[in-house]
Amino acid sequence: MQGVASYQRKLILRFSAAFRDPMAMERANLLNMAKLSIKGLIESALSFGRTLDSDYPPLQQFFVVMEHCLKHGLKVKKTFLGYNKSLWGPLEMVEKLCPEAGEIAASVRDLPGLKTPLGRARAWLRLALMQKRLADYLRVLITRKDILSDFYESSAVMLEEEGAVIVGLLVGLNVIDANLCVKGEDLDTQVGVIDFSMYLKNDIDDYRTEERNGQIAAILDQKNYVEELNRQLNSTVQGLQGRVDSLEKSNSKLIEELAIAKNNIIKLQEENHQLRTENSVILMKAQQRLEVTKGDVNCELDTYKQSRQGLDEMYNEARRQLREECQLRQDVENELVVQVSMKQEMELAMKLLEKDIHEKQDTLIGLRQQLDEVKAINVEMYQKMQSSDDGMKQKNDMIARLEEKTNQITATMRQLEQRLQDAERDRLSAEDGMRRFKQDFANKADSLQKQIGQREKQMLQLETDLKIEREWRQTLQNDLERERDTVAQLNAEAQQINALKKEFHRLQDENTQLKGICEEQEQALEELGCKLSESKLKIEDIKEANKALQGGQVWLKDKDATHCKLCEKEFSISRRKHHCRNCGEIFCNACSDNELPLPASPKPVRVCDTCHALLLQRCSSNTT
Repeated sequence: MQGVASYQRKLILRFSAAFRDPMAMERANLLNMAKLSIKGLIESALSFGRTLDSDYPPLQQFFVVMEHCLKHGLKVKKTFLGYNKSLWGPLEMVEKLCPEAGEIAASVRDLPGLKTPLGRARAWLRLALMQKRLADYLRVLITRKDILSDFYESSAVMLEEEGAVIVGLLVGLNVIDANLCVKGEDLDTQVGVIDFSMYLKNDIDDYRTEERNGQIAAILDQKNYVEELNRQLNSTVQGLQGRVDSLEKSNSKLIEELAIAKNNIIKLQEENHQLRTENSVILMKAQQRLEVTKGDVNCELDTYKQSRQGLDEMYNEARRQLREECQLRQDVENELVVQVSMKQEMELAMKLLEKDIHEKQDTLIGLRQQLDEVKAINVEMYQKMQSSDDGMKQKNDMIARLEEKTNQITATMRQLEQRLQDAERDRLSAEDGMRRFKQDFANKADSLQKQIGQREKQMLQLETDLKIEREWRQTLQNDLERERDTVAQLNAEAQQINALKKEFHRLQDENTQLKGICEEQEQALEELGCKLSESKLKIEDIKEANKALQGGQVWLKDKDATHCKLCEKEFSISRRKHHCRNCGEIFCNACSDNELPLPASPKPVRVCDTCHALLLQRCSSNTT
């Protein structure tokens, strides 16, 4: 009795609250209808035992109830055609909040038969149910009250606690598999009316439903566990697949880098070979040039020695001639002394010979000039011979002595001039003596002129010899400059050869470094190959475990296969069909002529070539 009284009080409170707030009463009714429709849909779908289609009545009533729940408290918006309430506005915002819903929204927009926003909203609900993400999308939407407040009133179901309860109930619909054809269905003109006759039941049905609820709860728990396990396996498979892709990319990059490194090594080897050949050619040419230059230098040294000997001989001859000239000058001085003594004795004869004395003075001036030229020539010869050889120092000393003697001669000549001036004063007294001496002096003057002519000829010969010597020395200097240029070129080539040797050694070091890098990369590639094979085996194990959880292997029917899956040859009377006991695919006899024991059958059974290789590799990896 107390329980009945408390229940009556609750009913009275609810009715009183409902009369006070009609929106709360509407929310409570929609919540109850949502519970009934979701519960009835799950029970009927599990008892139905197959995929639901769009003609299934409980599913149609569920969409009608959901449409009423989403329309509750929807704000009226003013458009060009009048006032309109649209469900498509808040559902379209799910695309921005959850990027995974973008595919559904794009599919709804692309449907050609939909013209109204209501039709698009109904299509969106059906596609979200087929995707088993309806509860997730609506949960994301109700968490954003600021966005929903633009579309709903403050007391709407979607903004109150009833909306969160309905979204929680929608999670149970994930156990339902639905296959709805949205494209051919007229969703714009459907009338959404709730049929309450489906939810009216008697006591017997209540008793049966309690038993069914227990069975359904156990089935749902098992199915949720299997789905959760399947999701975890899928996530692990995706992670492993991503790792395999990254390893394959890194492997391809390493292979490309290895190929590039090999090409670089080949190019460096070719360049090394070319440099070696060029280095050998350059060395041969340099050796040939050195030999040629050595021969030329030896020839030029021989010629230089010969020319040196000739110059020494010419110098000795010139020195002998100078000695003879000095002896002649001494003779002349003696004769002049004799003449002075004779002038002193014959002062009277000098007046008659005045003209002859002036002429002799002119000749003496010419001789003096010639002596000056000889001095200049001797100085030039001294300078040039001093620069050519160290052994010419003695000869230069001799020339210096000769110069001192010439200076003495000039001094004596000056004394003679002084004496002649004195004689001019006394020439009046010596005119008579000169007349007597005229004939003898004329004879002696003729002899002296002949000797002077001979000396001039000898000087001319000496000048020509000096010119020849100068030209020969100029040619020798030019040859020496050429030899220096060739030596400089050879030094430059030797430096280039040394630089090439250094470059060659550097390239050898780089080659060894590149070989070491290639060996390290090959070892890394081998390790990556081993890791890839291990990861592929793990993926195959996971796939087999996934197949076992999903209901075992898929046995392909004979009528579905017309060609061999491996060699793609068409089946005929002579080429029969054979199933692989591992993967369930159909192959020809040539592609499935292998037998191995499997976990399902301890005896050896027929397997295809790919499964045979995979199982053998797995066995070898397990043994290792």
